[in-house]
Amino acid sequence: MAVVLSVRDLTKTFKSGSRSLTVLDSVSFDLEEGDTFSIVGPSGSGKTTLLGLCAGLDGPTRGSISLCGHDMGSLGEDERARVRNEHVGFVFQSFRLLPTLTALENVMVPAELRGRRGIVDGARDLLAEVGLGDRLGHYPTQLSGGEQQRVALARAFINKPDILFADEPTGNLDAETSAHLEEIMFRLNRTAGTTLVLVTHDAELASRTGRILRLRGGKAVEQEVVPAP
Repeated sequence: MAVVLSVRDLTKTFKSGSRSLTVLDSVSFDLEEGDTFSIVGPSGSGKTTLLGLCAGLDGPTRGSISLCGHDMGSLGEDERARVRNEHVGFVFQSFRLLPTLTALENVMVPAELRGRRGIVDGARDLLAEVGLGDRLGHYPTQLSGGEQQRVALARAFINKPDILFADEPTGNLDAETSAHLEEIMFRLNRTAGTTLVLVTHDAELASRTGRILRLRGGKAVEQEVVPAP
């Protein structure tokens, strides 16, 4: 299996006046094709910072990130954006759908940014797969929170990403809706063979991934391999 994400000695320090605050301290791990990986820990432990660094949304103070064979530290902002567009899907806690676009149009956006044509059928198929085949023309305000997150999931998979970064994807949803969304996310992930990196406070959701990284105070205090069911 090819390594999709390689993180070495990743450290992030922010300066606040004369003080320095280290929010991430010497974290290392490797993920291969199809791996599922959770990052857990208390609030302020560095989970979202780590996710953002892995995705090239920010640069580390020290350490290296190789994403799909690209050394992210050697790339400029535009080049990192191109790598993300070619290889990465995102799901956020806050859905981040464009309010003026329909569900179908929202799903098509990442593919259109890559200049792909003939994507309507693929977007329709993905929305059908997440149970929204009858909601194609609905705008985000006409959809429930769970439906909006399912649109966001379909959008994340439209470009067949090598890796999916999900930041608290069920954080704004009730338990029943969360369970339904999790089933869809893991099913899409298995079908596509996508590597999944998940930030969550939900221990039960984390236990469904193959490995769990526990952060405390910015340090990796444990890496756990979850036994297969």
